[in-house]
Amino acid sequence: MKGTLSAGNLAYLSGMAKNLRTEILTMLTCAGSGHTGGSLSAADIVTVLYFHTMRHDHGNPKWRERDRFVLSKGHAAPVLYAALALSGYFDKEILGTLRKIGSPLQGHPCSCKLPGVEISTGSLGQGLSIANGMALGIKMDSLPARIFCLLGDGEIQEGQVWEAAMTAAHYRLDNLCAIIDNNGLQIDGHCRDVMNIEPIADKWRAFGWHVIDIDGHDIAAIADAFHDAQTVKGKPTMIVARTVKGKGVSFFEGKVEYHGVAPSPDELRLAMMELKQ
Repeated sequence: MKGTLSAGNLAYLSGMAKNLRTEILTMLTCAGSGHTGGSLSAADIVTVLYFHTMRHDHGNPKWRERDRFVLSKGHAAPVLYAALALSGYFDKEILGTLRKIGSPLQGHPCSCKLPGVEISTGSLGQGLSIANGMALGIKMDSLPARIFCLLGDGEIQEGQVWEAAMTAAHYRLDNLCAIIDNNGLQIDGHCRDVMNIEPIADKWRAFGWHVIDIDGHDIAAIADAFHDAQTVKGKPTMIVARTVKGKGVSFFEGKVEYHGVAPSPDELRLAMMELKQ
């Protein structure tokens, strides 16, 4: 419930977020390629979803009443893979095969290859439309499930996102909760310089959404926001999560050059030291 995340639960989720970051950095270094910055910035959000908020069952990935997660910013696949592995969907040892030929852990999530991946993503701008379809179908089937969709802030420069925004409001998809990982950076630089997206919150309100603006690294605030979203009736919810690219490792934080660059072995060693503090 809102404001009642216990000290024990907060400590557990904070520790789990560090575990996700550890697995993200380890698999990226092993692969020698991949997206570091946006995987780390989303780690706290994904941690709260998989280990506190969402109803899901690793033993029954196709459970009809499960909550669904759509990683629209599919290039941040390592954060999803880490969450799925630590949730028990597959052996954690498989994380070391990221981006290897024949591995189920592709550079972008593939629902045909890995249990727990709801939909293949990676072509930016499409995830919210997919989430709309899921939410509408679940309403038609009168199921209690909820849909969560994580977008990147650079991603919302795509026109299809705003068509999906109108659609979700038109169909009053109150079982849909989207989240923007608003770290301010995309592959070509600052979002404000490439194609300014502010004021984000005002735009989503204008499109008929309930909007919650939070610190995307405050575990308690994230949990409260997901709870608030569940109480909203008659409209979808957008959580604008203000985050830091590369969060958790000082020399990655706020660095656009680590958008799509994996850590070196020396950087991994230093990052592990920071995460253990």
